[in-house]
Amino acid sequence: MTALTLLDRLSGVKRTGPGRWLARCPAHDDCRASLSVRELDDRRVLFHCFAGCDAEAILAAVGLVWQDILPPQAVDHHRPRERAPFPAVDVLRAIEHESLIVCMAAAMLREGQTLPEPDRQRVSVAHARILAGVQLAGMRP
Repeated sequence: MTALTLLDRLSGVKRTGPGRWLARCPAHDDCRASLSVRELDDRRVLFHCFAGCDAEAILAAVGLVWQDILPPQAVDHHRPRERAPFPAVDVLRAIEHESLIVCMAAAMLREGQTLPEPDRQRVSVAHARILAGVQLAGMRP
């Protein structure tokens, strides 16, 4: 379905821009155009009545149901997307930064200093991030 399938069943339709229209809402006695209709690039149709009519009432008033306005590929938008891998250089930069924090803490300990609690917590964060980077690279710690 395209927006035209819905727009053909509405009255008072006015184009307001590319892929955008205003029309009188069929779900209530509408004197002005209070229904906004928009068609997205992927052909999904969005509509909203500024008087507050719900979508089901609007569809019913023009003899349509949700299946009539949802494009077949819209179902694919609800499946989990695969996460693109991080570029290796970004992972290495992050590990480099976290490694510097661990090295500074090790140098303090080597000199006989004790690490304050905030520094100990930050070393724990660095450790977790380094392990995550190693796992992200496909290596096991």
